[in-house]
Amino acid sequence: QAQVEESGGGLVQAGGSLRLSCTASGFTFDDYAVAWFRRTPGKERDWVACINWGGGSTAYADSVKGRFTLARDNAKSALFLHMNNLKPEDTANYYCAAEGPLCSVVAARPVDSSDFAYWGQGTQVTVSL
Repeated sequence: QAQVEESGGGLVQAGGSLRLSCTASGFTFDDYAVAWFRRTPGKERDWVACINWGGGSTAYADSVKGRFTLARDNAKSALFLHMNNLKPEDTANYYCAAEGPLCSVVAARPVDSSDFAYWGQGTQVTVSL
């Protein structure tokens, strides 16, 4: 069964770091975009980071730029989100989505769930003071 799965979430103090992982099974990451989103209860889902897998170009939301960094293992169809200098406002459930539109599209406007072929179940990140 084709799916993506996230891992690496947890509880961390402000200023700390976490690394989230997104791994594909039943298919491989290819030329389509793979992106990270996050959502807090009662709020809309927000785009966090995106990579155009084929070209390797990346994009980051202003709120995380300079603190979060994407890395990948192409052979393993794995995408990592290195989160540094975490802040309480980073607290959210983080989702990985695969086979979506170009990152420029993701960054330009809110995307619908149907814009991505695969969504993970999410991994919780909680940042405390």
